[in-house]
Amino acid sequence: MGEPTEIQRGDTRRADTAHGGGSEATEATPARLPEGATRAAQSRTAALRGRIRDQRRSPARPRIWFELALIGISYWLYSLVRNAVPEQEAIAQKHARWIWDLEKDLGIAVERSINHAVDGVGWLITGMNYYYATLHFIITIGVLVWLYRSHPGRYVAARTVLFVTTGIALVGFYFFPLAPPRLMTDGGFIDTVQSHHTWGSFASGPAAHVSNLYAAMPSMHIGWSMWCGLTIFFLARRTWVRVLGLMYPAATLVVIISTANHFWMDAVGGEICLAVGFLAARWLYHEWVYRLPQVPAREQAEEPVTVPEQWSEPAVSSARR
Repeated sequence: MGEPTEIQRGDTRRADTAHGGGSEATEATPARLPEGATRAAQSRTAALRGRIRDQRRSPARPRIWFELALIGISYWLYSLVRNAVPEQEAIAQKHARWIWDLEKDLGIAVERSINHAVDGVGWLITGMNYYYATLHFIITIGVLVWLYRSHPGRYVAARTVLFVTTGIALVGFYFFPLAPPRLMTDGGFIDTVQSHHTWGSFASGPAAHVSNLYAAMPSMHIGWSMWCGLTIFFLARRTWVRVLGLMYPAATLVVIISTANHFWMDAVGGEICLAVGFLAARWLYHEWVYRLPQVPAREQAEEPVTVPEQWSEPAVSSARR
């Protein structure tokens, strides 16, 4: 007896649904809209996350005008901040004596002996003065241009390493003012720029009044030259070029010691800053800089694909039939 009743109730519900008057039909329609909107929002979020993930794993090469403007503004800010740091001579001299005593305790305080020995060779120390003043910028810019043209997929990550390294150095300049050896009171070092009348340092001679004399820790000559050297070593194809890449930071170390512009410990500080820069890029791009694809995935996708002409003939003939 209960079965006909269920059939009647089922018929009644179907009738109400068919006429659009049932409560279930009325309530179902508004329920689907939020669900559809949620799915759309979730799909957009997933697509955005996917694009960000792809960009981090294969960063695209930026526009040349944007990159030139970014580098120009960054270097202007770097110079502004570096030279605006208060020149605390007393604390800078105190830090210099502390560094010098530490190196004596470690048995590595040979900077003064090297400085005096190389200063006796006029042509050599003059060349080192010009090396110190010019190659720091020329080589770094040259490596950036080479990366942009030949390794666009690695350019952004490598440039990030350089930016992070320099940013940390600015913090060091501000919180740890340090007199370079040539300006150290009673240090016995020779200012080779002054003694040989060259323009090998912006912190000596006429340019000294526009530069921070006590921004020696860490050494960006070492940080930047090591960045250049590693980039050339890992990415260059010719063996002799890779060897030159490794020789560049080694030569820079000899120059900064011979000209009495830095202590050994300044070089160590520069290397630490560079290491942090590489770790930051590794965290940001999920891969070590030099293991990223040489060409961004986006540029690879844009390359036209050519196929032999005969491959398309069957498709054309079948379409005509």
